[in-house]
Amino acid sequence: MLVIEHINLLTTLFFFVAILYSTVGFGGGSSYIALLILMGVSHNLAPSMALICNIIVVIGGTLHFLNKGTLSWKFISPFLFLSVPLAYVGGLISINKDVYQFILAIALFLAASRMLFLKNASFQEKEHNKGPSKLLAMSIGGGLGFVSGLVGIGGGIFLAPIMYLCKWGSPKIIAATSSVFILINSIAGLVGQVQKTNGIENLTPYLQLFVSVFLGGQIGSWLCNNRISYRKIEVLTSLLILFVSIRLFSNVLII
Repeated sequence: MLVIEHINLLTTLFFFVAILYSTVGFGGGSSYIALLILMGVSHNLAPSMALICNIIVVIGGTLHFLNKGTLSWKFISPFLFLSVPLAYVGGLISINKDVYQFILAIALFLAASRMLFLKNASFQEKEHNKGPSKLLAMSIGGGLGFVSGLVGIGGGIFLAPIMYLCKWGSPKIIAATSSVFILINSIAGLVGQVQKTNGIENLTPYLQLFVSVFLGGQIGSWLCNNRISYRKIEVLTSLLILFVSIRLFSNVLII
């Protein structure tokens, strides 16, 4: 359980994380998880809280992309075909604290590495390749969906770099696809997490966290069409996630 003096700090941090991630179609789940774990939130509650924050943030981004006509359901649906049921299954799985922390540490390490070493591509609309086959898209979506539900992240932070490396769409299409992927998988994963724990504990003490990510997400969604230099913030965030992943590894591996 969070002590009250941490709430105000987390509220501020969540606000800026939401702004940063929503500018590129992400929800910020990996950073919310990192911050919650740092503050001592239990591994049973942290995934649900991170998924709720994801949903709040990416709803705004998804609506923004819908209004702009950027979304292509034909393109996105193969990624979602297996990811949704597997995100739900991942959320249902009960694992002990050490196993959860080990899996989360790996996921956070990969997410931090992606943010630290792989900059968002700057290729133009005309340069992108044809999208993946339906079978490949379903396989990638299914694997990412399962991990998303299991540890409490949306999965977009892993899907986007795969799409960038393969040039499966323009940057705007990738951001839109990631946003919808995060939203739908976060909902499926949250349903599994809540069902696993037979409900969710009272979230009243954390309401200001949800308000802060809503406001940050709205600002980020509004800014997403402008040229924003957020690379330094992204690097700092990735270093935080990297620190938490190393700390989690040490908690599990040191006897």
